[in-house]
Amino acid sequence: MASDLDPTLDLADQLFSLLREANDGCSEYQLIQQLRARRSTHIPHLSLTDRLVLFRTHFLLFNALYRLRDRLWEESSAHLEISALHIQLHPYQSGTAELSEQDPLREYYLDMRHLRETTEQDVEKLLASFWTRMQGGDEKRAALELFELDRLDEPVNLATIKLRYRQLVSLHHPDRGGSTSRLQSINRAMEILQRYYT
Repeated sequence: MASDLDPTLDLADQLFSLLREANDGCSEYQLIQQLRARRSTHIPHLSLTDRLVLFRTHFLLFNALYRLRDRLWEESSAHLEISALHIQLHPYQSGTAELSEQDPLREYYLDMRHLRETTEQDVEKLLASFWTRMQGGDEKRAALELFELDRLDEPVNLATIKLRYRQLVSLHHPDRGGSTSRLQSINRAMEILQRYYT
């Protein structure tokens, strides 16, 4: 069994410890599971089927990841790749202007007001806007957003979509305490994306 994480460490330092062990990187879901298994006190240990708990857990994780990425960059010690599907430490390479470019995701996750001020109703509105866009004809974009694949640097392909689908089903399946309505949204989005990417 994995040993508990040092409770005195900040979440960013705990993530750094976990990512150093994951040579090939890992997904957000795998990081959350490892933090829980090692008894991190920095994330909620409540059911991820609660949409607000899921949002807050996701936000805290990504806030810590962006803080860690900034610190590693300043120290010229490593580069942290952060995407919806894959999080991985890479050796530092000088001469990259990556952090000088405006990154709206980084700005969003480093602003703690988004954590404090986002309510369950806000999370519900995000899901509702997904269905509104679906019915309004922007189904491909809405499906990619639901899968959090709309802002990847690399092109999206069917293999990437299927991997993300399996991760989301694992997270939200009712047999594991998930939400039936959320699973229906995921299945509908997968049907749409298969039409565009097959």
